[in-house]
Amino acid sequence: MSAPVRPPWPGRLVDLPSGNVHVRAAPPTGDAAEPAVMVHGLGGSASNWTDVMGLLQDRLDTLAPDLPGFGWSPPPVDRDYSVRAHARVVADLIEANTGRPVHLFGNSLGGTVALVVAASRPELVRTLTLVSPALPVLRPRATNIHLPALAVPFAGQRLARRLGRYPVEQRVRATLALCYADPARVPAQRVEEARTEAERRAQLEHESEAMLLSLRSLMSAYVRPRAWPLWRLVAHVHTPTLLVYGLRDRLVDPRTATRAARTFPDAALMTIPDSGHVSQMEHPEVVAHAARGFLAAVDRRTGRRSVR
Repeated sequence: MSAPVRPPWPGRLVDLPSGNVHVRAAPPTGDAAEPAVMVHGLGGSASNWTDVMGLLQDRLDTLAPDLPGFGWSPPPVDRDYSVRAHARVVADLIEANTGRPVHLFGNSLGGTVALVVAASRPELVRTLTLVSPALPVLRPRATNIHLPALAVPFAGQRLARRLGRYPVEQRVRATLALCYADPARVPAQRVEEARTEAERRAQLEHESEAMLLSLRSLMSAYVRPRAWPLWRLVAHVHTPTLLVYGLRDRLVDPRTATRAARTFPDAALMTIPDSGHVSQMEHPEVVAHAARGFLAAVDRRTGRRSVR
């Protein structure tokens, strides 16, 4: 009999200078736990970090926001879904709720958002852990060629409407197949949670807007690298950084890992051979173990006492 699957952590709406945001929290089990914030990817939600949040409860006091327009967060009042706007929300959350620098985690789009926070507000970030961060590459792959198409104005809306006509169950299964190296690893409870969430979000007027405009902002860094120089930002992030890449990722080219490890001034790299785009969901124990070791190594370097 398989072990029970942890349900998503409880959440609440938090009023920030940048607007209302739904935030899930995993209360720490130890007095010495340090603050952490975990940011989901495009089309995801705070619940994408459920398992890792639980596995690190003794080490971290974790908040995980639903970015504006995603999960249970309302859309931003100004309809600004840019990467910079998402980064402002995360920075506001850190300032309003932690009182000190955090261990900042991000996956995919959330990894890009975390990178921008670390580059623009370094005083807020103690360490970075990036799982398949969405950093620019010039050549799309066969498995993600639809993403640039979705980002094109008007054509993207038409394609999104066409995709939205597929049954929810079919869309959920297709998403799992795209994000996991082996969708058979997804527990039945997680599949049901994803289906229920997809059905709820399909009824929201801002569902496609949040996806398309967030994706369009991200894609602008791919097609206009001089105007939106993410790789240049990477080179200026001196925060200790753990990079985690799944070698069977169909969305972020895992070959980017080498350039990322070379460009971040203070980076450690871990690759997971049998993982896809969401390693924190497909292999949460592996990611949590790597994060724990990374944080302990940073503590040793800085002379801080590690929490075990």
